[in-house]
Amino acid sequence: MVLGTIADTLTRGVENVTGTVSEAFFEPVIRLGVTGLARSGKTVFITSLVANLMDRARMPGLVAAADGRIATAYLQPQPDDTVPRFDYENHLAALTARTPHWPDSTRTISELRLSLRVRPSGLLAGFQGPRTVHLDIIDYPGEWLLDLALLDKSYAEWSVETLTRLDTRPAGATFLQAARAEDGAAALEEGRAQALARGFTDYLAAAREAGFSDLTPGRFLLPGDLAGSPVLTFAPLPPLDSPPRRSLWREMERRFDAYKAQVVKPFFRDHFSRIDRQVVLVDALGAIHQGPAAVEDLRRTMADILSAFRPGRNAFLSQILRGKRVEKILFAATKADHLHHTQHRRLTGIMEALTRDARDRARFAGAETAAMSIAALRATTEETRPHQGGSLDVVRGTLLDSGKQAAFYPGALPEDPAHLLGPARQGAEAWLDQDYQVMRFAPAPLSLKPGEGPPHIRLDRAAQFLFGDRL
Repeated sequence: MVLGTIADTLTRGVENVTGTVSEAFFEPVIRLGVTGLARSGKTVFITSLVANLMDRARMPGLVAAADGRIATAYLQPQPDDTVPRFDYENHLAALTARTPHWPDSTRTISELRLSLRVRPSGLLAGFQGPRTVHLDIIDYPGEWLLDLALLDKSYAEWSVETLTRLDTRPAGATFLQAARAEDGAAALEEGRAQALARGFTDYLAAAREAGFSDLTPGRFLLPGDLAGSPVLTFAPLPPLDSPPRRSLWREMERRFDAYKAQVVKPFFRDHFSRIDRQVVLVDALGAIHQGPAAVEDLRRTMADILSAFRPGRNAFLSQILRGKRVEKILFAATKADHLHHTQHRRLTGIMEALTRDARDRARFAGAETAAMSIAALRATTEETRPHQGGSLDVVRGTLLDSGKQAAFYPGALPEDPAHLLGPARQGAEAWLDQDYQVMRFAPAPLSLKPGEGPPHIRLDRAAQFLFGDRL
């Protein structure tokens, strides 16, 4: 067993060195991780990014595209044969159909390789021909990312933290009552364990609907082929001093440890640890609409997400000796098209404040971070309408539920983010001076000219930050 582990470690080390040397001297590879919590728009982000890299007329903020140095971009087979391919073609077809619709959301990990032929710039332009740069995009649910924080927790610690959090949430009342009424010292009965796991899963789903972000374990909501397995049949229970062997509490502890060892660690080892650029998509407007508790929960979740990264610079030798480290992290507030552009700066300021703790830690470790407000696919147009003797900046779009056209004003975001984050930290139950609304818009029908990708807001600037330096 020990020899097998050593051999496996040595094999992985040789593979890492070989891959690093190949990338450094032949065809560079950028591994871009794309994640976010539910409804943050990961699928649309990747689809629009790839489409706009292949047809670059709307990408002036990407310097290599603006300079005309990207000769062509084309899809290639992905390097990881065991990872599902991101279904780019069908997702793009959904967004560009005569009657467009939003594609299905991310439910598991997937990957796509886009290769770009890039002409060199500066002094090398006259001596070198175009080179190929591979952009490997890894799409995975944000709930899986939050699971990495479980690796440093025992079952008892996780249970106490989770049950304490449920005390403040109405959606958790039913499960909390069941968990506290349970006798963890009693002998395991599989039916009781399954009932507790179902109740806890129901709570997680209700918390997601209420706009909360800390939804661990993430596979409970996205089980895939693990549905019904013992590794997903556990739940938090109140701590016990000395629970007996074969008791319900001991079995829950064993399954929690198995979840970490058999689900979370393989994801980190095989996928997450190889990422060197990362974008975290955030539905900040949705959290603001849900109220102060959801905003504070989002702020804590952003800090937890960053704790899962190993930020730092990807020097050639450090890749060989320590493995890759995330060089750049972008926190992007999505759905900026739900606001008039006059409020985009305020949304970016709120995003910067929400991620301040996380970004400070990343910068201290050597990673470059940024916050931005974007819309990977613009679904609205802007209007200014007369209102009570003045004017009101609104957006107009097609409502997702009814299919009707509507003009929408969500409320004025504060100039100072502290006006939101202060009440959120203090536990306020509602906003005192404003009612922030959200609207669900359907994608607008597109009429694209040759060379144009789908319309967006700042997707080109996001691309420049994430990988423009490598082009």
